[in-house]
Amino acid sequence: MALVKPFRGLRPPKEYAEEVACLPYDVMNSEEAAMMASGREKSLLHITRSEIDLPSGVDVHSEEVYRKAFNNFQLWQDKGWLIQDDKPCFYIYAQTMKGHTQYGIVGAASVDDYLNGVIKKHELTRPDKEEDRMVHVRTNNANIEPVFFAYPALNEIDEIVERIVKSDPPEYDFVAEDGFGHHFWVVRDNDDIRNIEELFRTKVPFTYVADGHHRTAAAALVGKEKRDRNPHHRGDEEYNYFLAVHFPDNQLTIIDYNRVVKDLNNLSSEEFIEKLKENFIVERKGRQIYAPEKLHNFSMYLDGEWYSLTAKPGTYDDNDPIGVLDVTILSEKLLGPVLDIKDLRRSNRIDFVGGIRGLSELSRRVDNGEVRAAFALYPVSMKQLINIADTGNIMPPKTTWFEPKLRSGLVIHKLD
Repeated sequence: MALVKPFRGLRPPKEYAEEVACLPYDVMNSEEAAMMASGREKSLLHITRSEIDLPSGVDVHSEEVYRKAFNNFQLWQDKGWLIQDDKPCFYIYAQTMKGHTQYGIVGAASVDDYLNGVIKKHELTRPDKEEDRMVHVRTNNANIEPVFFAYPALNEIDEIVERIVKSDPPEYDFVAEDGFGHHFWVVRDNDDIRNIEELFRTKVPFTYVADGHHRTAAAALVGKEKRDRNPHHRGDEEYNYFLAVHFPDNQLTIIDYNRVVKDLNNLSSEEFIEKLKENFIVERKGRQIYAPEKLHNFSMYLDGEWYSLTAKPGTYDDNDPIGVLDVTILSEKLLGPVLDIKDLRRSNRIDFVGGIRGLSELSRRVDNGEVRAAFALYPVSMKQLINIADTGNIMPPKTTWFEPKLRSGLVIHKLD
C-alpha cells in the first residue's frame, strides 16, 4: 500500500505565488528560461535554471551553476519569498485546462515505495539526467520541484477534496501565461490529514509515475544515499520522502505525442507512399487538418497534404501491452523498416512534438522545410499506461504527454 505523508511545505506568501511559480526545468532550454524569468525577480527559474543568472554559454552541469542555485534558494528564504509552514500539512493542487479541472493531493511520497515497486514506472531513465537532478537535490537539500503521480481513484479521497475546495477559498488562485488555471489549498485540519494518510495507506495499493521519471529517480536515490550515510538512521527522517502531486487516474487525460522526420530515406514521395501500403491503408485527405480518429489510425502530413494511415490487421497484437501501442506500430512498421530510424533516443533524423502545440505545428514544420513529413498518433489512455506499469513493461520513448504541466514553486519539500 502507498505511503503518502504530510510535510512542512516551504512555499511563497500568497501575494508572491504567481510570480514565483514556473514551468518545470525540463520543458525549456536556457534561452527560453531566461525569457520566461525576464522581469520576474522572484521566479523559481532562478533556482531550477540558475544558469540564467550567469554569463551566457556556461556549462549547465558545472559546479558554478549548482552553487548559484543553492545561493538563490537561500536568498529566496532570507527575503521571505519562500516561508516554511509551521506544521506538517497536505495540500490540494488543482489545474484547469479547457474547462476541465483535475485535483491532486500534494504529499511526501516514500523512498521505500519507489525502491520496492509500490511506486510504478513506465519509462526508462538516463543516468546522466538522473545525476543532474541528484546533484540539484543534494546541493539544495530539498525537492525543489514536484513529480506528477497518478493513483487508482478512490471515492473517499474525492469526497474529502470536494468538501475542502467547496468550503475554503484557495490559498493561491491564478491563470498562468499559457491560459491554464492553478488553484492551491492548504489542508491544515488534523482529522483531514490523518484520514488522507490512512486512506492511501489502506486503500491505494500502488501509485504511478505519470510525468517526471528522472526527478522521481533522483529524489529517491538521494534519499537512499542520505540513509546509507547516516549511522543513526531511524526511518522517519524527511529524506525518506520526496515531493509528489497525486492525481486520481480518472481525472487525467494523456494527449498525443507526435513525430516529425527529417527525410524519407532517399525515397521519393511516391515510393514512400507505396511502401506504406504494405502495412497501412492509405487515404488522401487533402489540405484540411486530419486528426487520428481511433487507435491504430494515424495521420500523416506530406507535400502539403494530409493522409489517413490505418494499420492493417496482423500488424499489431491487441493482447500485448507494448505491441498494441500505436508508437510501437509506427516504429516497427514504418520508422524502422521504411525510414531506417531504429533508435528513437539517439537518431537525429526524428523529432517529437507534444500534442499541446496542435497538429498545425506539424504542418508548419513540414511547410517551412524544417522536416520532410509528420505523423500524428491517437493518444495513449491511462488504462494502457497503468496496464504497462502493472505488467512490468516499459513504454517506448516519447509515448505520453501530460498537460497541464505542474507549476514548480507552489510548495517545496526540505530534506531536513
